[in-house]
Amino acid sequence: MTIPLALWACDPEASRLAEALARAGVPPSATWPAAPQDSARAPQQVVLSAAAVSAWRAGGPAEAPGPVSVVGDLPPPALTDALLAAGVTGWWPESTLGQPADLAAALAFDRARWRREADARTELSRARGQLDERRWVERAKGVLMSARGIGEEEAFRLLRGAAMHANLRVGEVSRSVTEAAQWADAINRAGQLRMLSQRLVKLAAQRLAGIDARRARTLQNEAESRAQDNLDRLAELALNSSGPLHGEAQAASRDALAGTVGAWAAVKQALAQRQTPEALAETDTRAMALLAQAEALAAALEAGGARRALHIVNLCGRQRMRVQRVAKDALLAGLLGEPARQAALAPLLDDIEATLVELEGAPLASADIREALAAAREEWLRLLRGLRSADGVEGRALLARSSDALLDVFDRLTAHYEHSLQVIMS
Repeated sequence: MTIPLALWACDPEASRLAEALARAGVPPSATWPAAPQDSARAPQQVVLSAAAVSAWRAGGPAEAPGPVSVVGDLPPPALTDALLAAGVTGWWPESTLGQPADLAAALAFDRARWRREADARTELSRARGQLDERRWVERAKGVLMSARGIGEEEAFRLLRGAAMHANLRVGEVSRSVTEAAQWADAINRAGQLRMLSQRLVKLAAQRLAGIDARRARTLQNEAESRAQDNLDRLAELALNSSGPLHGEAQAASRDALAGTVGAWAAVKQALAQRQTPEALAETDTRAMALLAQAEALAAALEAGGARRALHIVNLCGRQRMRVQRVAKDALLAGLLGEPARQAALAPLLDDIEATLVELEGAPLASADIREALAAAREEWLRLLRGLRSADGVEGRALLARSSDALLDVFDRLTAHYEHSLQVIMS
C-alpha cells in the first residue's frame, strides 16, 4: 500500500531524502505545508532531515497531519521534550538513508507509534468529555433541587426528559440549565442594583424628613451592603470561565459592569457625606447615573443570555426600581421644594401599571407567582393612596412603608420567576 508521504518544503536536503525514500519504495508525493490547491491531499507522514529541524521548530505548522520522522545525526537527549512538543514522532540515524529496508521499516514504526498515541489522545479526550458532562449534570441537578425544592432523582428525571424532548445529550441540557440559572441570577442582581440606586436615596430622604429615621438608617446600611454584595458576585461571574460574563460575546456586559462599579463608587462617596437638601440633590444625581449603568448592564445580560424566558426576570426586576423611584421622587419633591418631581411621576406610574398587567397576563405562572401577583396588586393600590396624600407627614410615612412592602413583593416575585422551571429549562 502506498503511503501519502511529504517532504517539508523548507528542508535543504529534500532532494537527497526524496532519492532515499524512492529507493525504499515510499517516494514522497507532496511537500508540506501543501500549496492551497493541494490542501485536500494532505499527507499521512512528513519526513525531514536533521538539518531542517531547527527551522521546523521555529516556523513549522502548528499541527502536522500525521507522524513527523527525522533522519540525520541524533540530537542531544536534553532536546527530547522540546522535539516531542514540536511534533517529532521518530528520529533515525543518518545510516538509515543508505538502507532502504531499514528506512521503510523506520517510517512504518513511526506511523504505528503515532496511531497508538492518537488513539490514546482520542480516548483521553473522550474520558475528559464524559467527566465534564458528569460535572454539568451534577451542577444542573443542584440548580433544580435548590430552585424547585425537589430530590436528586426527580431533578435527573427532568434533565433526562428535556434531553429526550430536545434530542440532545443530558450533558448538553445540563450545561444549558446551569448557564440559564447563572444568567437569571446575574440579571436579577443587575436589577437589584437599579432598585438600590433609588432605594438608597429614598432612605436618605426619609432620614432627612424624620420619617422612621432610625429604621431608615438600618435599612440604608443593609441596602449599601446588598449593593456591594451584588457587584462582588457579578465580578466573580465575570472571572468565571463558565460564567455568564465570559467570552467575547459578553464584552458589552463586562463593559457595563465596569461602568456600574464606577457609578456605585460615586454614590457611596455621596452617601458618606452629611445629607442636607443640597447634598441629597447631588446624591440623587449620582444615583441616577448608577441607575443608567445598571439598566445598561441588565439589558446587556438579557441580550447576552439569548433566552426569551429571561425577559420576564428583567421585566419584573425593573418594577422594584420603579416603586422605589416613585417614593423617592415624591419625598424629594417636598424636601427639595421641587413639586415638578411629583408632577413628572405620571409616566412612571403608567409604566408600573402596564408592566403589572403584562405580568398578570404572562403564561409563565405557578401558584406562588399568582399569589405574589395578587399581593403586588394590593400593595400597588396602597402605594397609590399614600402617593395622593404625600403632602402630609402621615401620607409620607404611608408612602415609605407601602413602597417597602411592594418592594418585598416584587423581590419575592422576581425570585419566583428566576427559579421557575420555564426559565431554568429555557
